[in-house]
Amino acid sequence: QVQLVESGGGLVQPGGSLRLSCAAPRRIFSTYVMGWYRQAPGKQRELVADITSRGNINYANSVKGRFTISRDNAQNTVYLQMNSLKPEDTAVYYCNGRLGPYEFWGQGTQVTASS
Repeated sequence: QVQLVESGGGLVQPGGSLRLSCAAPRRIFSTYVMGWYRQAPGKQRELVADITSRGNINYANSVKGRFTISRDNAQNTVYLQMNSLKPEDTAVYYCNGRLGPYEFWGQGTQVTASS
């Protein structure tokens, strides 16, 4: 069973920042597309950002300019730096690794932007 281990969620005031981390097994991290998804109550899970093993990055329009995805190949870890958080960013954030038909998920971490 592949484990993606997430950390870094929490409660922050609107306008604040959080950084999420996701550690993956090396055999996954080195070849898979790593990404972050989120799911708000009553809504479908949506892609936030992803990054390929070569460093190509894709962002959802709603987070462009505020969120930054990055990867540390030495630590087999992918990060999501979230700045200028808005109440509508509140959701459970999931780490994802995918390659062709193969896909793995983390357990999810709650991010809440509220005053």
